[in-house]
Amino acid sequence: MKKFFYQCSNCGKHYQRDEVRYLCPLCARDYRPGVPLIGVLSARFDYGAIRKQFRKEKPDWNLFSAVEEKFFPPFPVGNTPFFQSVALGKETGFDDVWLKNDGLNPSASLKDRASFLVVAEANRLGEKTIVAASTGNAASALAAVCAAAGKRALIFVPANAPKAKLAQMILYGATVVPVRGTYDDAFRLSLEYTAKRGGLNRNTAYHPLTIEGKKTVGLEIWQQNHWRVPDVILVPTGDGVIISGVHKAFCDLKAAGLISRLPRLVCVQAEKSNAIDHYVVSGIYENAVNPDTIADSISVSIPSNAHLARQAILDSGGFSITVSDAEILAGQRMLAAKTGVFAEPASSAVVAALKKLRGSRRIGRRDQVVLLITGHGLKDVESALHGLRLPSAVSPTLAAVEAALKARARKEPS
Repeated sequence: MKKFFYQCSNCGKHYQRDEVRYLCPLCARDYRPGVPLIGVLSARFDYGAIRKQFRKEKPDWNLFSAVEEKFFPPFPVGNTPFFQSVALGKETGFDDVWLKNDGLNPSASLKDRASFLVVAEANRLGEKTIVAASTGNAASALAAVCAAAGKRALIFVPANAPKAKLAQMILYGATVVPVRGTYDDAFRLSLEYTAKRGGLNRNTAYHPLTIEGKKTVGLEIWQQNHWRVPDVILVPTGDGVIISGVHKAFCDLKAAGLISRLPRLVCVQAEKSNAIDHYVVSGIYENAVNPDTIADSISVSIPSNAHLARQAILDSGGFSITVSDAEILAGQRMLAAKTGVFAEPASSAVVAALKKLRGSRRIGRRDQVVLLITGHGLKDVESALHGLRLPSAVSPTLAAVEAALKARARKEPS
């Protein structure tokens, strides 16, 4: 039996494992759709026991897991590449830039981590149906893990979700319900459905294990970085759960006495989907009025985990920054051209942000900077085609090829 308890991030009350399932019952009484979640729960472990048992030569990451390994679905999540890019560093003006490429998870996004742990919890509880709202990646991830685990995935998505993500969900066998509305409408509907019809709700932050699942990317960064804490981690941010999960990872490590400091976390948002950025900068929460951005994975009017995300950013000594759609697309092209990594627009926002921070002194030039790549570019090829001109076909002769290459060379800047 796992030794941990849940603590309310709002009132601090403790709950035993099966005493609650979603939000703090006391604080959730004040929650109504249309505002960020109140009473999000956080898992607290026996950090003294972890300190005694954890060994770097043979790390047992199950010590940090809120679900026993025997309930894990047969789905190989995590252990994604972590590597330095000298070329991208030169392009952005920083000496020590690294990528954590979570777009190489099985369903091509970091969201596999959260879905994996929630499905493991469904195995423990004997739940057969898991419900979620998503702009695409969380839904694709849930559908994939449910397929591997023999579970039913019921997914509410905005009708304008990228087709590639919809195709993933359907191919994995999920029941998909497109909603004429926003992500926030889909989120509300999913809560209403599980309240009335049952099933386990996987919604981000609403289920505390989504944060626990996403924290595993932070644990991996520490291990892959030879047990060193990076100076700065840039995180693309929509609902605020990924950045909270990264923060939770390093807080757990510090509480267990395995590290002495936290990395500074930089929240990167699209200009039009900037509710958390506004909250961090002003101290006043306001919904994003019109979160219309090409970066669909971080497009949200009401970020569910805004309160914990702001706390994570400030506690780590970090900050928030926004980037435009044009800067995001330029970042996507730069990332691909300099590193060979094709990332979706939301992930590319961190490259745009790093370029924007050049010379600002908010990040030291010699700091170790990690860019968290949360989703693969093949998730949304249509967006990648913005501003790109596909080459015209040529006749099947070498002369035609050479003429076309010469003409293209004249048009390209030197």
